[in-house]
Amino acid sequence: MKSAVEKLSPTRVKLSIEVNFEELEPYIAGAYKTLGERINIPGFRKGKIPTAMIDQRIGRPAVLDEAINSALSPFYSAALKEENVFVIGRPTIDIKELVDREKFSFTAEVDVRPELALPNFSEITLTVDDVVVSDDEVAEQVDALRARFGTLTTVEKTIENGDFVSIDLVATVDGKEVDGGTANDISYEVGTNRMVDGLDEALAGLKAGESKRFDTKLVGQKDDEKGAVDVTVKAVKHRDLPELNDEFAKLASEFETLAELRADVQTRLERVKHLEQGAHARDLLVEKLQSDVEIPLPANVIEDEVNDHLEKEGRLEDAVHRAEVTEEVTKSLTQEILFDSIVQAEQVSVNENELTEYLVRASSRYGMTPDQFIKEVSEAGQITTMVAEVSRAKALAGVLARVKVVTKSGKVVNLEELAPKPAVPAAE
Repeated sequence: MKSAVEKLSPTRVKLSIEVNFEELEPYIAGAYKTLGERINIPGFRKGKIPTAMIDQRIGRPAVLDEAINSALSPFYSAALKEENVFVIGRPTIDIKELVDREKFSFTAEVDVRPELALPNFSEITLTVDDVVVSDDEVAEQVDALRARFGTLTTVEKTIENGDFVSIDLVATVDGKEVDGGTANDISYEVGTNRMVDGLDEALAGLKAGESKRFDTKLVGQKDDEKGAVDVTVKAVKHRDLPELNDEFAKLASEFETLAELRADVQTRLERVKHLEQGAHARDLLVEKLQSDVEIPLPANVIEDEVNDHLEKEGRLEDAVHRAEVTEEVTKSLTQEILFDSIVQAEQVSVNENELTEYLVRASSRYGMTPDQFIKEVSEAGQITTMVAEVSRAKALAGVLARVKVVTKSGKVVNLEELAPKPAVPAAE
């Protein structure tokens, strides 16, 4: 087989492929076998029909057509590998010449990942915010810990924000109770707006034993239709917080003094903000590369993806939604091309341990065991996609380590110090 590639545009190429007829023979043999099992000829068993008889019955051109249909994909794939072409779209195949027992050639036009002129990453400087932890932030964390050790006391009073209540709820639509719309003895902190929209306003000013009805959108109903909710207050409780002193520090932590507890909270918050610096630097690098690097995009690929998405939703004629989806697809494809170009330039590969570690972390996000998640990903044919995600993250981390990151005050940030340290095996 011979192949040649012609660049039609930064995002599209034409492959010309010539195949020796000897290379096509195995596919012709396969075609005779396949066709021999499809047709019935008196006196011959299926699969045992002589080739001459098949030629006589359906014609040699039909055999060649069957063979070529089977051969196109492997010859096309071989040409891609030979010419080192990274495709991102579906090819358009055109048979150029077919002379029986002599020659066979075809072309394939396809959208490809463009070649990007990546910058020298070591010459890039990114500026992030300084790490500053205020006294108020420390106090907020200590108060949150303090609240965990508070005690609730039943009181006789009208409800205000910050009070805890025990309530019953009944949801109805057009006077009929909603399935699953009744809940009793719910403990709720008023003012948090963590349950049903309008509940906080309805509870304000009520006392134990009083009820109130309010209208709200009911989640789970058709188009989140509005319904009525009856709330009954069974008890009002006030949270008493422990006094902030050394005794509280001993109760709530491993520290002996409140000062030590506050210092630990300060250190933890600084650590979190340092990690946020790393995430911010990563985002800034991606933004800068997308801005500075010319990234041609294949319009055909974007249009095909948008149409596939809209067709699944049954919204092909929705112009507003089409614009939204086009923006999302364009952004996603831009990043994929950029990241894959970095992967190739950095010659990044993913080993089995790195892939396994990624799959284990991903499984927890989906609330599945690693074995369950890996099984589902494998059955869905998504392992290649996962490998691509790991390689992209690894490549970006690698180039980010070469970028200079400074704070607005001029302090250099060492991103390698922010990376998680590998666990040290326990001594036996």
